[in-house]
Amino acid sequence: MRVVPLSPHSPRAIRAALAARGWQEGEAATIAEGAAPAAFRIEGLSDESLEALVHFSGPLGIDVVSGDGWALLLGSRARLSALARPWTVPEALRDVAEALGLAIPPEAPRAWRTTRGDFPVAAPVIMGILNVTPDSFSDGGARSGVPESVERAASLVRDGAGIIDVGGESTRPGRTETVPVEEELRRTIPVIAALTREFPGVAVSIDTMKAAVAEKALEAGASIVNDVSGLRHGTSMASLVATSGAGVVIMHSRGGPLELASLQHASYGADLMGELLAELGAAIDGATRAGVAPEQIVVDPGFGFAKTADQNMFVADQLSALRSLGRPILVGPSRKRFLGAVTGRSVGERDAATAAACALAWERGARLFRVHDVASTRDALAVANAFGGTTSTS
Repeated sequence: MRVVPLSPHSPRAIRAALAARGWQEGEAATIAEGAAPAAFRIEGLSDESLEALVHFSGPLGIDVVSGDGWALLLGSRARLSALARPWTVPEALRDVAEALGLAIPPEAPRAWRTTRGDFPVAAPVIMGILNVTPDSFSDGGARSGVPESVERAASLVRDGAGIIDVGGESTRPGRTETVPVEEELRRTIPVIAALTREFPGVAVSIDTMKAAVAEKALEAGASIVNDVSGLRHGTSMASLVATSGAGVVIMHSRGGPLELASLQHASYGADLMGELLAELGAAIDGATRAGVAPEQIVVDPGFGFAKTADQNMFVADQLSALRSLGRPILVGPSRKRFLGAVTGRSVGERDAATAAACALAWERGARLFRVHDVASTRDALAVANAFGGTTSTS
C-alpha cells in the first residue's frame, strides 16, 4: 500500500490523478475544484441558528469554530456546497444556507464581453499601461505625442500585452485639480484612433471617469472602459456602457476624483474584505440596473486607492474572496506604494515586485493584469500558469 499526499494548494494533482485513470477532463476538473479547501466567516447568527449549524455541519464533514453570534466554517468546497442548499437544511439554517450559496464562488468566467466580441480570460491577460499625461506618478511626460505613444504601444504589444490602456488624467496622490474634458479628449482620442489603426488585433481601453471622454474613445475604436471611480460618479457612464456594449472595469475606490488615491477614506473597521465586497457588489448591482450585462463587467480591488500599505497587502492575500462576485478579476499593483513599502524600492525599481505580485494574484484568481513593464510580468505569469497545469498566455 502507498499513500501519496496531494497538495490542496492547487487542483492540478487531483485533476491529473483522475485523468490518468480514465476520467474525462471536465469531470476531473469538477472533482478537483470541489476538493479544494475553503473557509467562510458568518456573522449575526442567532443562538438557535448557531446551535443548528454546529449540529448539522458535523455529519457533513465541515469544521465549525464558533463564538457569540459568529462562526467560521472550514471544509472542502464540495462539503460546504452540501450545506448551501436551503431546501435540505433545518428551518433555523435556511437563511444561512442561502447566504452561503451566494458566497461560494461560481465557476470562473472564461470570457469578457466587449464591443470587439468576447475576450478570452481563461489564461493570463496583460493590460499594458499607456499614460499620455504630464504628471502620472510613474511615467508622467514620457510620451508627448501620437508617434511616441504608438512606439510605446508597439513595445507593449511585442512584450505580450493583449490590451492597451490609455489614460489622459493622472490619479496620483496629492493632485489638486482635475483635467477638463476638452484636455483629456485632446490627449487621448488621437492616440486611441492611431492604436486601433496600427494594432487591429489588440484591444484598447480608455482609463477615464468621464462619460463624455469614454463616449468619444469608444467612437475612436476603444472597446473597454476602465473607470477607477467604480461608476460612482453619476449614472451616465453606466448608461453609456450599457448602450455601447463595451467591456467595463469596475474598480473599488472611495471619495471624490481628487481623493481616490489618498488615505482620507481608508477606514474599514474590523472587516476590510466584507466592506470591499459589499461596495463592489453594490456597484455591480447599479451597473446591471442601468442595463449593463454581467458579462461586460470585470472587477478590480483598487490597489493603492483608499487603502494603506497593510490594507493593500491584506486585500492582495485575500483576493480570491472577489471570486464570489462572479466576474473576472483585474489587478493593478504596478509600481504602487505598497510594493515600495515592502521592498524599499523607488517607483522605477518596482517592476520585479510587480511581477511577483501578479503571479501571486493569478494564483488567487486574478485573470487580468494592468502593468507598466509587460515583459517581466508576462514571464512571471507564464511560470504561474504553468504551475497550474497549462502554459498558454494571452
